[in-house]
Amino acid sequence: MDAGLRVRQGGSGEPVLLLLHGLGATGEVWDGWRPLLARRWPGRWLAPDLPGHGGSRPLPGYTFDTLAAAVAGLASGGARAVVLGHSLGGVVALALASGRFSVPVQAVTGLGIKVTWTQEELDRAQAAARRPPAWFASREEAAARYLRISGLAGLLAADAPAVDAGLRQEDGRWRLAMDPGAFAVGAPDMAQLLARSRVPVILARGEHDAMNTSEQLPGWASQRSRSRAWATTHTSRALGCRSPSWTPIGDTRRAGQRPA
Repeated sequence: MDAGLRVRQGGSGEPVLLLLHGLGATGEVWDGWRPLLARRWPGRWLAPDLPGHGGSRPLPGYTFDTLAAAVAGLASGGARAVVLGHSLGGVVALALASGRFSVPVQAVTGLGIKVTWTQEELDRAQAAARRPPAWFASREEAAARYLRISGLAGLLAADAPAVDAGLRQEDGRWRLAMDPGAFAVGAPDMAQLLARSRVPVILARGEHDAMNTSEQLPGWASQRSRSRAWATTHTSRALGCRSPSWTPIGDTRRAGQRPA
């Protein structure tokens, strides 16, 4: 635990790689990357449970800024940091790139961020945030719900240890470890987030990602942004243990801007 956050970590030195999971998940979703990190990452890596997820404490209210502030202390202190976030974690990574949280971020990658929301989707999320945690009679039922909520169905087996990290058992019943209030975080203001970024940004999606399209991501780069932002296709399975393969699907720098 670190300031109320449950953190998995490895490696040593700089730069620090901060790995941020998506809504409903936990830091365990990055476990498949450990062999790759051991071979390819030169410094330390940190994979926290975001507030209100897994073993981390909940927050009174959830916004992208309050989540960013909660994890900022993990990578503060002057160490250079690169932030890789999936879905919700990708938006938190973009918030950290603004420089408002005393984290010396060098670069950000947002993987699988949902950039287009309907009012119906937002209304459903707000309604889910107001409901008490749902209890299930069996681990199997709770695991199925966890995989669906976290977007990991088809990527993790129901009996995987990473699934256990997202569940809680009490008196023979099971529920998700996630605080339902986290659903209230809302939709990201991508234009503003990219405009505030002070570092290179990559926006990426899995080639079979149903949450966004290859056409949506490039359109969200801000003309005011001083950073580079690309949309790419990740041809390996999202959060898998194989080395990622990246294929550009758009360059969102404004015309005439040179690479940093």
